[in-house]
Amino acid sequence: MLATPRVSVIVPGYGVAGFLAEAISSVQAQSLSDWEVIVVDDGDRTRVAAAFGPFAREPRMRLLQTNNAGVATARNRAVAAARADVIAFLDGDDVYEPDYLARMLQTLDGDSSLGFVACDAQLFGAGVRRPRLYSQAYSIRGPVTLERVLTRQVHIFTAAMVRRSAFESIGGFDADLRVAEDLDLWLRLLAAGWKGAVVQAPLVHYRRRRGSLSSNVRPLLDGCCAVYANAADMLAGRPEAAAALAVGRHYARRLAWVDGEALIMEGKVSAGLALLQDAAARSPRWRLAIAVMRRAPWVAAPLLRLRRWLPQPAPAASRSIRRR
Repeated sequence: MLATPRVSVIVPGYGVAGFLAEAISSVQAQSLSDWEVIVVDDGDRTRVAAAFGPFAREPRMRLLQTNNAGVATARNRAVAAARADVIAFLDGDDVYEPDYLARMLQTLDGDSSLGFVACDAQLFGAGVRRPRLYSQAYSIRGPVTLERVLTRQVHIFTAAMVRRSAFESIGGFDADLRVAEDLDLWLRLLAAGWKGAVVQAPLVHYRRRRGSLSSNVRPLLDGCCAVYANAADMLAGRPEAAAALAVGRHYARRLAWVDGEALIMEGKVSAGLALLQDAAARSPRWRLAIAVMRRAPWVAAPLLRLRRWLPQPAPAASRSIRRR
């Protein structure tokens, strides 16, 4: 057994065995060499074990084989098996820049009150036609406060580094969440008094894949609704509770819109329009469109298909949430 490493890198491998070698190799290429890697298969034993095979003789790497219980539980199990005081997360289809560990540790070591540190990322893969940063779509600048993360003024990228004592103090990831479990973790850390920071540099390559959880809108919205319902309960009696409730309503409206569209596409126009009515209550343009669709139900599906092809305004979730 090697001496206690400086950082334990947690790599869930379920469903991404084809990309796992690239992710693991990016840890091997780190400028800081005092690390261990724990790959957790989460029930994808055969494929993940095969992908891990070429690295099995590396003494700093371990494969943790478990039953399938979701990525939150997989990461919790891997953290429990980890030996370092600092935990870094790397999805099995993403890639670290060579200085990721060194730069993130430098920030974490500079302030003992920091519970976690995040960074920017370079997007690549499906649907990414030209170089694009995570920060071009989601704001990562400014103070990392509970209020600003709640209202999505600051987004925390998943491939973050966490102080183990902070992680364990709040019980790790919520095993009941199958998506948005990382957002829930950052909110609970901040609510518990830990601080967060963001390194303003793209230290991770974030792979976009068709069919991945992050590309499936409905489960993401449903997960966000659950996260904000939990946050509102957790923050009851605190000033930030109002923000949690407001953002929760925002995601509930978006979820209602997605469900309403789906019903209309299935031919259940009346039921779908009832959901769209609630989701678009504050949009005069869509109130008018819904009135037209009620009078002429046969135009509902074509209208919604046309909307998908029309240019949409850039995301401004935090501004719209604050107005409400």
